[in-house]
Amino acid sequence: MNQEWQDQLPLDNIQEITPVSGGDVNEAFKVTTKDDVYFLLVQRHRDKSFYANEIAGLEAFEEAGVTAPRVIANGEIKDDAFLILSYLDEGTSGSQRELGQLVAKMHSQQQPEGKFGFELPHEGSDISFDNSWSDSWIEIFVERRMDHLRDELMRKGLWNEEDNKVYQQVRTVMVNTLEEHKSKPSLLHGDLWGGNYMFLTDGSPALFDPAPFYGDREFDLGITTVFGGFTQEFYDEYEKHYPSGKGSRKRLEFYRLYLFMVHLLKFGGMYASSVNRSMNEILA
Repeated sequence: MNQEWQDQLPLDNIQEITPVSGGDVNEAFKVTTKDDVYFLLVQRHRDKSFYANEIAGLEAFEEAGVTAPRVIANGEIKDDAFLILSYLDEGTSGSQRELGQLVAKMHSQQQPEGKFGFELPHEGSDISFDNSWSDSWIEIFVERRMDHLRDELMRKGLWNEEDNKVYQQVRTVMVNTLEEHKSKPSLLHGDLWGGNYMFLTDGSPALFDPAPFYGDREFDLGITTVFGGFTQEFYDEYEKHYPSGKGSRKRLEFYRLYLFMVHLLKFGGMYASSVNRSMNEILA
């Protein structure tokens, strides 16, 4: 980050800007000023609307009393988008039970009109999704996300017609199963894997880096099971506060498949076996 770019940030008395880990989407920095510390995200060659969905999600979290970074500023510098957030100091440990309570609290926030979707689309670096409001979870999840992923995998040559035939069978199972399940539009994190929560210095949990929308809460729960980071204490405590519906174990595999397909699209064939295994599990 050059000095000319840095000088245009809307922060006074910057003393130090240090690169930190920020996932595989953004460049991330810790910004220390004379009076405070901030977290800076940068997306090169994008306009500031790139962060609009994340900002809306963090504001929804704040309104719901869900601990997360606060939005400080958003803008563009030399055709690069930036987002400045409050800096959360990470601790060494925390309670998975409290994390379960926090996620249940987030999911208890439901869309007032009973609609699925969100006010803004999901804009990712590799794929975007249409979040336009709908009365149907099947439309949001199967038609706009799963079918779109299928189309992109076919377009990139990562799937062939045989893969598509298997997917069509899986799709039928998903639609038939979800038609029998009464989904409710809960506030979702949208990317709730183990790298998107932290424990603060006082041991309390916080969520960050949301890809928010209102959908079936099992979407988030399914994603938590893919890469680890959530213990049985987390699930037990979540169930105490917001018990899962009958048949949830089978439905969770739908959302595991979604995440595997996203990763197949982003990272290529190393996720092909995970996708195939998940589809076979759904068809078993």
